[in-house]
Amino acid sequence: MRDPYEVLGVPRTASQDEVKKAYRKLAKKLHPDANKNDAKAAVKFAELNAAYEILSDEPKRKAFDRGEIDAEGKPRFHGFEGAQPGGGFEGFETFTWGPEGVRRSSGGGGGFGGIDDILKGMFGQQARGRRPDFQFEDFGPRGRGQDVAAQITITLAEAAKGGARRVHLPNGKEVEIKIPAGLTDGQQIRLKGQGAPGLGGGPAGDALITVNIAPHPYLKPDGSNLRVEIPITLYEAVLGAKVRVPTLDGAVELAIPPGTSAGRTFRLKGKGLPGKNGRGDLYAGVRIVLPGGTDAKLEELMREWREQRPYDPRKAME
Repeated sequence: MRDPYEVLGVPRTASQDEVKKAYRKLAKKLHPDANKNDAKAAVKFAELNAAYEILSDEPKRKAFDRGEIDAEGKPRFHGFEGAQPGGGFEGFETFTWGPEGVRRSSGGGGGFGGIDDILKGMFGQQARGRRPDFQFEDFGPRGRGQDVAAQITITLAEAAKGGARRVHLPNGKEVEIKIPAGLTDGQQIRLKGQGAPGLGGGPAGDALITVNIAPHPYLKPDGSNLRVEIPITLYEAVLGAKVRVPTLDGAVELAIPPGTSAGRTFRLKGKGLPGKNGRGDLYAGVRIVLPGGTDAKLEELMREWREQRPYDPRKAME
């Protein structure tokens, strides 16, 4: 018989929990009723159970690791002081599969309850006595289906106000998703049960929709706030004016007071994005734009200002 660790496919450092998990996995795969066309299935299944019998029992496992018993659980050494025939290993049992079900033979005390308990949990009754009443599919692996991923791109207005979109998934499904107000760029929406079907009757996976927000031509998100840069003329900055500012709710008028410097920022309350503490604000920064080309009168005026009304806006930086 092969090394029990090799039969179960676990390292010698495996924990008892790892040994049990490996046994359960292989028992489903190698069970004779799941391999009716394999003449060697019963032999493989018996070998699996014999290996588990050794590794699931701490004293027997330690005895095997020390080389005191072989892979069949038989003593390797004889004639040591105080030895009795089969001494110390009377509780070992063998496990075989026959037409009447699982049979065990024992040299004495001990038990085979570990495997019995696992098989009972897996097959719904004791493994010994008679063959369990089950269907082939009962031994197929069960598992949750894989998640599927998709991406959509929405507008900034949709992210702010919410809405609905239809999405084509990689598995061929077309689903409608609800976009909650205040969605942020890169956020995911999970659709339960819309992924790949489960294995062996297991639950279906989910669909994970990553939502990207397309850049707005003027408005830039800043948390729950929005920012926009408003170009104004030199005379609007000097004399004041009313200019139109784009928002997610449509353009609004903003009063620019006389003598406005470039870089000044105006706050439009409640014109931002939905946030945890309510809707954010829109911050409009002013940028002064000079006319294109050259203007002789403007240049003459500026030279006059430089000579008669000089000022240093960078003095505070010295």
